[in-house]
Amino acid sequence: MKLSTIGFTKKPARRFFDLLRESGAKRIVDVRINNTSQLAGFAKKNDLAYFLGEICGMDYVHLPSLAPTRELLSAYRKKTIRWDAFERRFVALMHDRKIEVTTPKDVLSDGCLLCSEDRPHHCHRRLVAEYLSEHWGGIEIAHLR
Repeated sequence: MKLSTIGFTKKPARRFFDLLRESGAKRIVDVRINNTSQLAGFAKKNDLAYFLGEICGMDYVHLPSLAPTRELLSAYRKKTIRWDAFERRFVALMHDRKIEVTTPKDVLSDGCLLCSEDRPHHCHRRLVAEYLSEHWGGIEIAHLR
């Protein structure tokens, strides 16, 4: 199974959609808590679903079960916890949610996890991909930049 990840910040729309087209992904799997913010620009839920279909011939799926809680994300963004604490808590949350059982493999197969962070290093989309790879095995992860 191939699973890509991408963040939309610090990318012009042309670069973002070119990366997606070149990736071979069949759908975006949006793992954001808030996907309707004006700050998301071209990546707002309804606009993104339209652009993906028109520009890339891709589907759009929103799976908030793969997002952190608002409280956890807020604590990290406000710097009341560091990345290592966020990572531990988010991995525990995925375990508690049993995402390896509740997430449909066919939705993620040839999909691309979307979040806002430019790079995957300190983004939960990387943690989701790695967690599922550990539990499912056989996942080839590609972080699109």
